[in-house]
This record gives sequence, structure tokens and C-alpha cells, in this order.
Amino acid sequence: MARSRALLASANVNPATESDIRASFVNCSKGEAKRLPVLRDLADLPWDDLDFLGWRDPAAPDRGYLVGEHGSRLVGVVLRSAARRTRDVTRRSLCSLCVTSHPAGGVELMSARKAGAAGRQGDSAGVHMCADLACPLYVRGIKSPAAGGRLPEDMTLDEQIERTASRVGTFLSRVLG
Repeated sequence: MARSRALLASANVNPATESDIRASFVNCSKGEAKRLPVLRDLADLPWDDLDFLGWRDPAAPDRGYLVGEHGSRLVGVVLRSAARRTRDVTRRSLCSLCVTSHPAGGVELMSARKAGAAGRQGDSAGVHMCADLACPLYVRGIKSPAAGGRLPEDMTLDEQIERTASRVGTFLSRVLG
């Protein structure tokens, strides 16, 4: 998978191997984790700048993956995007993780089946996030959304990065139950 589809952020995730990433998934079976597509260029990622890693499944556009540190462990979740509907091209949406404004289709409701018994009963947690899972790149100004941009903020870059990481941590807590 192309590196541009990877999500890169601040220094909270230690370098991880493919087996570390596969073992981190909490809301799918071990067999599913073994079969999901993991980025091929893991050794080349700038791990010093990562606080979570996210990517979309090239074979299943409604599926994505988010891996981050939660407490002292690596936690991965399988994400599903909500059903796509006709979009008003004049409408904008705001990512609830990184507070980036996108034109239609740039923010999606991503849900993750909860871990354990709750997930087996069908419970899930959701969050409106950048459809390309590139929140930290937007926060840092490395990537710009199509026809838009980040809203002006009084927070420092470090505070914005911390806010995004905190919101991701809150989402992972909800998935873990």
C-alpha cells in the first residue's frame, strides 16, 4: 500500500513490526487479524513522529485500521465507514479528532465493533474522522484538505497534537469498553 495512505502523527508509538500490529487488534478474531492488509513499508515509517498509525483497506474501501498506544500497550481496531450517500458538494464537515474542515466526503463516521463480549453482542463505538485517516498530517500542516483547511486556533501545535492524541485515546477506551 502506498505510504500516502498511512496515517502519521506524534511520538507516542514505538516502532512496531507486522506481527506486533497484527497481535494488537482487539475487535476482530486472530484469524481476521492475520488476514488483514498491513502496510508494507513499516521499517521506513518515521516512527519518531507517530502517535498512531492508520490506513484504509485497498480491497475494501469501507474498511480502515487504526493502531495506537493505549496505556502501555499497542491497541489496533478495525474500522468501518458508514454507508455512503449522495453528498451535498457545498456542505463541509469537521473531523472530531483533529478539527479539520473538509468538503463533502472528507469526513466519515467510522465505527469499530467493541472488544470482547460487548462486540460479540453487536455493540460498537463511532467517531467522525478524516476519511483518509490522516488527522495528524492535517494538524501539522503536512497535508491540506481539498478546498478547505484547518480552522484558525489559539492552541499551539503541541496542544493540537495532544488534543488529537487524547481524542484517539478516548475512542480506543470506548472500543475497549
